[in-house]
Amino acid sequence: MPSHPSSPSEASSGFFTDVSRFLGAFRWAFMPLGLVALVAVGVHAAADTLDDRLLTAVDRLDSAFDAFVGRYPATASLVDWVSLERRTQLARALALAWELAADLLLALPALGYREVEARRPVEAWRAMLEASDPETPGPASWRVLLRRCVRRPTPMRWVRPLATAGVVLAGACTLARLVQGTVYLSWRPLFGDTVADLSARGFAVAALVGVGVSLGWRAVLRNLQHADAACEAVGPRRAWTRGLLGCVLVAPLGLAAVWDASPVLSFLR
Repeated sequence: MPSHPSSPSEASSGFFTDVSRFLGAFRWAFMPLGLVALVAVGVHAAADTLDDRLLTAVDRLDSAFDAFVGRYPATASLVDWVSLERRTQLARALALAWELAADLLLALPALGYREVEARRPVEAWRAMLEASDPETPGPASWRVLLRRCVRRPTPMRWVRPLATAGVVLAGACTLARLVQGTVYLSWRPLFGDTVADLSARGFAVAALVGVGVSLGWRAVLRNLQHADAACEAVGPRRAWTRGLLGCVLVAPLGLAAVWDASPVLSFLR
């Protein structure tokens, strides 16, 4: 019997399958870069909320300095040494240095993210949830890492992943706000204010959830793996001081990211 030509739907399906497989071959490159970008956006959003607080801290230090040097006639001329413009520049420089330090501590470990082949075809998140032997080589699962956090808690094991979760949420909210604004401004002249507003909120929530599901948990997992490996390498005694300075730097940014830079409920109101 003569062979029937393939239908257009089959050809289209084959084309998209080939494209998906081709792009999947570069997953080892764009997944770590995506994690780094998401963490960097979240850190920047958190650092923006700390500018005013840093300026307030610099103003208080300047007031204390002025009160000290103003007591003596020889140093009274130094009262006006630091002007308002210099204080603003100093606060911005401190915020920039803080942001770059947090990027190095939280974003760079994401470059080491690698995925492993599952023994059976399951979802990536389910494969990472499966228990594994701590002595086996390769990245540990969520269960093993969380068990070590509970049994052998250290500041690095807890602060780094939690700070990463905060900045990841802030980064996802930043992207969601961008999607919301773009959809609203583009659709308002076409469909009116109500339809544009509801559609923009829906797309924003979808972007927020999509970024969290595709990239967010992977960034937290990678920082948890990095912190666990660093603590295991030095032993239980030195693990408490391992990365302590970095924890002090990223903890306020993580809190600011959750408290000020993550307006999750704003997409639903």
